[in-house]
Amino acid sequence: MRLYLVRRTRSFVMNNYADTDPATKRKFLRLRDGTLVYFPARIPATVPFAANEQYARLYSQEVVDLITELALPRYGLGQYVNERQARSATADERRLLENLSRAGNRLKGFCRTNLFKRLESSGYAFLLSIDRHLLRNFVFLYALANGLDLPIGTLDAAALDTATEDEDSDTVLIPEEELTGAEEGEETEPPAETTVADSLQPAIPNRQLRTAYQQRAARVYTTFATTMRRRFKWVRPTLFTARLRQQLEDDCKRLLQVLDLCSTWQPTADTKLNALFDLVQTQHPTEKVLLFSQFADTVRYLHAELSGRGVTQLAAATGHSDDPTALAWRFSPISNQITVSADQELRVLLSTDVLSEGQNLQDSAIVINYDLPWAIIRLSQRAGRIDRIGQRAERILCYSFLPADGVEQIIRLRARVRQRLAENGEVIGSDEQFFEDQTLSQQLRDLYTEQSDILDQEADTEVDLASFAHQIWLNATRDNPAQAQKISNLPDVVYSSRNFECAPARGGALSVGSLEHPQGVLVYMKTMEGADSLAWLDATGRPVTQSQYAILRAAECSPPTPTRPRHRDHHDLVGQAIALMQLEEQNGGGQLGSRTGARYRAYERLKRYFDELRRYTPLFAGEDLQRTIDDLYRYPLRATARDLLNRQLRAGISDEDLARLVTALRSEDRLSLIHEEEQRQDFGELSRVEPRILCSLGLFSPS
Repeated sequence: MRLYLVRRTRSFVMNNYADTDPATKRKFLRLRDGTLVYFPARIPATVPFAANEQYARLYSQEVVDLITELALPRYGLGQYVNERQARSATADERRLLENLSRAGNRLKGFCRTNLFKRLESSGYAFLLSIDRHLLRNFVFLYALANGLDLPIGTLDAAALDTATEDEDSDTVLIPEEELTGAEEGEETEPPAETTVADSLQPAIPNRQLRTAYQQRAARVYTTFATTMRRRFKWVRPTLFTARLRQQLEDDCKRLLQVLDLCSTWQPTADTKLNALFDLVQTQHPTEKVLLFSQFADTVRYLHAELSGRGVTQLAAATGHSDDPTALAWRFSPISNQITVSADQELRVLLSTDVLSEGQNLQDSAIVINYDLPWAIIRLSQRAGRIDRIGQRAERILCYSFLPADGVEQIIRLRARVRQRLAENGEVIGSDEQFFEDQTLSQQLRDLYTEQSDILDQEADTEVDLASFAHQIWLNATRDNPAQAQKISNLPDVVYSSRNFECAPARGGALSVGSLEHPQGVLVYMKTMEGADSLAWLDATGRPVTQSQYAILRAAECSPPTPTRPRHRDHHDLVGQAIALMQLEEQNGGGQLGSRTGARYRAYERLKRYFDELRRYTPLFAGEDLQRTIDDLYRYPLRATARDLLNRQLRAGISDEDLARLVTALRSEDRLSLIHEEEQRQDFGELSRVEPRILCSLGLFSPS
């Protein structure tokens, strides 16, 4: 099994493996011991909350504009390097400056998006983040004003993995006493126990607030430079231009204006929190409730406030919890087959997405999305914690909090963020893939109007291609052995033609856009490297989509589907498709394939990284990395490795983490397609293997 990845979604299993109960019409699976396992219905429900004065200030156009206009210079320090001074930089400083230059726009995009995410999550989390940004900016301004070295934190690619990182990226860079308000030498509680009143200053004049931040910044810098010095890399202030200081000042003015406008956050006036309390204590007072938020700050805020209002058997899990799984077991002991005493069992569990994957929580049938994830697929992942084998409920309730004035407010806000990121060329990670998904608005509206199938719409790419292709084969041949034999005996280069009509782009449907003239050809071939490859060209010879999944969906049809005469340009289009696939495999990258491909990009980055390590570290012994780079050059990537590398490269993974990832994949035999017979052949012989056309399908417009 080390050679395979099998990944199948709930809807895929329901459509291909489940039976239907004739009496209840419910889908079920029959296990080997005869047990029937039913699929519960996923019921979406919205929890509206009134946009009172406190929320109106938070979502005001002025606040949105101020956040949009932030320059965020700390996240793009490479743009402020003084080239003249950099010529005299040491080798260590040059390496640091190079890393800062590579990270700039990616980190800015992450930071800007994160602020808007926190704005949607809770006023508490948003204002706390504003407070942290201000404090770090003033720390930099203090250093620049006094000619002191700047502390550069660990804001690297790891911080962009929003699936596992639920803390504000600046949290770990601020001394604990500054988060809790304790004076030096006093005992302090961890940030998890702070309340809004402790963390955020009351409304005071802007000038006094600025002075307070300057005083805090001086104390923080002293702590950074002494007891926390090893947490940072330090760089001379003279290596940066005066524009850095100016843009830090400008951002501080904007952020102080945000605090002026929003004032202190009052939990008693938090209509969203009040709606949650009613849901937990009045509507479902005895049932187990699982709540998800994107942010640890929001989870801690809700835990403190609900506890203060008398909610018992309550716990909170975040990425910094000692043992999140232990809390999951206390919440769902039956499904995890453990025994928990009555005083230890939990009724309400608040969590970040640290528990949204890989957990059995089906003792509950209620899941709450306190804030809406920006990647809609995460809704299905969250629901999947309670919608698992062993769930006894006929339906599970999936609550989502949305403003009472409708989802349009969120759509407009996110559209502005998308536009701003595009204008600034700020690249962000895989969690923001919806920015390219034009169906987002419809998905959000379906969620808001509680469309019953919205939570069953899973990403196309969640099903591995081998499973999907195999299922097409099974569906076509399961009840017709003679047809299966006939298909198996077909020669290479076989072709056919049929009518074709694109399905609408939604959920698990074929998302390839609307085509006025779908005539064209699908081609399946084995490349020179022995990899399976699919291409879809329209009637003019232009590619329709690069998605292998979409091409498989377009090829799928039932056995009785009538054929049509071959299009006059069919063979010419097949030839163009073959040429295109060969070009993509070889263009610019030779043996490595396309310059934009994961294999080419990973190879180039790792080779450069390897050479730098040898140059700066003469005693460096990187035999494993060298062998990994050699394999990247010699052999094609496995499909799963290619997908993983593409995601990580889009997310801006660092060279060091890329080297660690690719080396680990090779050690687990999950990187390259290396067959024993290939290992015995000379590499030169491999490069002369000819591509094989296996089959093609002509597509005609129904008209």
